[in-house]
Amino acid sequence: MKSFFHSIDGSVVAPKGFKASGVFCDIKRLGTGKGSNKGRKLDLAMVASDAPAVVAGMFTTNQVCAAPVKVSVPRAALKRSRAIVANSGNANACTGAQGMKDAIEMGALTAKELGVGEEEVLICSTGRIGLNLPMENVRNGIRLAAGALSHDATSAHNAAEAIMTSDSVTKEVAVEFKIGGSPVRIGGICKGAGMIEPGMSPTGSRPATMPLHATMLCFVTTDVAISKTLLQRALKQAVALSFNRITVDGDMSTNDSVIVLANGQSGAARIRSSSSPDFIRFQEALNHVCLDLAKKIVADGEGVTRKVTVFLNGARTHKEADAAARCVANSELVKTSWYGGDPNWGRVMDALGYSPSKVVEEKVDIGYRIPGSRKVLFALKKGRPTRTPIEDLRKISGAEEFEIVINLNLGKGEAIIYTCDLSEEYVDFNKGE
Repeated sequence: MKSFFHSIDGSVVAPKGFKASGVFCDIKRLGTGKGSNKGRKLDLAMVASDAPAVVAGMFTTNQVCAAPVKVSVPRAALKRSRAIVANSGNANACTGAQGMKDAIEMGALTAKELGVGEEEVLICSTGRIGLNLPMENVRNGIRLAAGALSHDATSAHNAAEAIMTSDSVTKEVAVEFKIGGSPVRIGGICKGAGMIEPGMSPTGSRPATMPLHATMLCFVTTDVAISKTLLQRALKQAVALSFNRITVDGDMSTNDSVIVLANGQSGAARIRSSSSPDFIRFQEALNHVCLDLAKKIVADGEGVTRKVTVFLNGARTHKEADAAARCVANSELVKTSWYGGDPNWGRVMDALGYSPSKVVEEKVDIGYRIPGSRKVLFALKKGRPTRTPIEDLRKISGAEEFEIVINLNLGKGEAIIYTCDLSEEYVDFNKGE
């Protein structure tokens, strides 16, 4: 089915009334990790709206959360915001009272440079845990970034680069569609490659129904006119279907944040109801933007050679389906077999068995599929090996991207998890200096 939106350039500056910048201020100094200490790399980003923007956010549910998250959560609960400032190379996590002071100062200095209210600035950080920010460098960086703000697409690319740590590529997307005949846009940038299995909520609190899981950061802008209630509702669903569905290594970060700003500068009619066709279109476009960025995180995971989508059906409940799918997606034995192109259904079966979900061995089906195909080659049916030639299964599991389809045949619960393999490169990268 043809989509009602199309891709455009510019990511976070594609929507009207947004500027961005990315600068070098030497935050990524010695001791901030292999992914950061690589010479002169942009390390401070800023995204700003020309006009007050409705704000919504989703934040890590890790019980140990970074200072910038603690500062940004209550600010994201307010009705309006004007800017986001973010540094890479230092997480400002587990840094105590000094870390809180530094995060607050980042926001205050940004607000002063932009001439906006202090609580209208949200703060994000990513990088090594436990190190204090080199604040003199950060102060210089904020001044430079504020002066470099631009509506040009190059500035958005610089912002995307400035939030990278172990990422190998920038992650950007933007789409355009119409509301009431008027064009509107959504753009986004994100980062993430390791410490990836986000489980985010609007307040950073851990709901009982949320899996206990990056650092992943995502900033989304839109020129749609929408209320805070509707924007938060839309973001919550978009994150549930994207960032909260990915895992690279099963580790939840102290800093995960997704922030969206909506400034209404498109001139299109205001979205007034969650049941309106305009909201439904906005939701679908936002879902697309978030899922596109989330998949780019998995594809750029540390040491990743294969991208894998786990489809799990037939669980007793959706919660059980999610739990079982995550056990498969995070199993080190399963992930290493994927790295070797080995369709080792026995390891998949084992991971299902130790999940907290109900599993009946004699009812389980496990198969492999090429993305875009409806044909599933089953390695296991009703708990017993099939006669599918191993060579045929290897052709699929040895591809750069494939899908594993699991049916527990116990109910209507289903889940999708986007994940990857586990290679020697991941271990080498993360074993320390």
